[in-house]
Amino acid sequence: MINKMNCNNADVAGNTGDVDNSADVVRNTNIVCVTNRKLVKAYEENGSFLPFLEKIKEAAKKKPAFIILREKDLSPDDYKELAKKVFEICDGEKLSCVLHYFYREAIELGAKKIHLPLHILENMTEDEKKCFDVIGASTHSVEDARRAKELGASYITAGHVFATDCKKGLAPRGLQFLADVCDSVDIDVYAIGGISENNMKQCIGRGAKGVCMMSGFMR
Repeated sequence: MINKMNCNNADVAGNTGDVDNSADVVRNTNIVCVTNRKLVKAYEENGSFLPFLEKIKEAAKKKPAFIILREKDLSPDDYKELAKKVFEICDGEKLSCVLHYFYREAIELGAKKIHLPLHILENMTEDEKKCFDVIGASTHSVEDARRAKELGASYITAGHVFATDCKKGLAPRGLQFLADVCDSVDIDVYAIGGISENNMKQCIGRGAKGVCMMSGFMR
């Protein structure tokens, strides 16, 4: 069954933040799981999504705020098939899955939450935007953040805040960057890039609604 995912634009992730490390359960509505594109290559090599889906099951059981299925290297048809399977897992855990990049396929699936690079959001029609209850956008500057808000984003991610292997060779933008972005818009901001349990409180202390983590869920 495909998740129709109804939620209010003003509150994507909730308001609590209780980490239960002893049970190895995140239970933290300020932590978002972002999938690791390297893992899905197992599909291309073996013709099976199974290894990737096992990681999704593990991540979903930790109860993050939601999962962003960030696999833009797939073909649109393969992404659509993967999304169906991830929706089933998330439905079972009563967890929201936010699709990414492939907004036309998301509309076909009846998905109500999407996360997009800013340049794709800029090219969407108003009718296409109306298909979604929640639209997230990736931003990398104060200007990006303001533009995303103008385009109708419900929330944004801002990064990369700390050094990360996903952005090798690129200097992190830092906590002051994050604070500036948070101050520039009145929508929820999620810090991304090099986030761990050790630094997430610093991000929230600078105004972020929450943080996005990949390796913490998808090892």
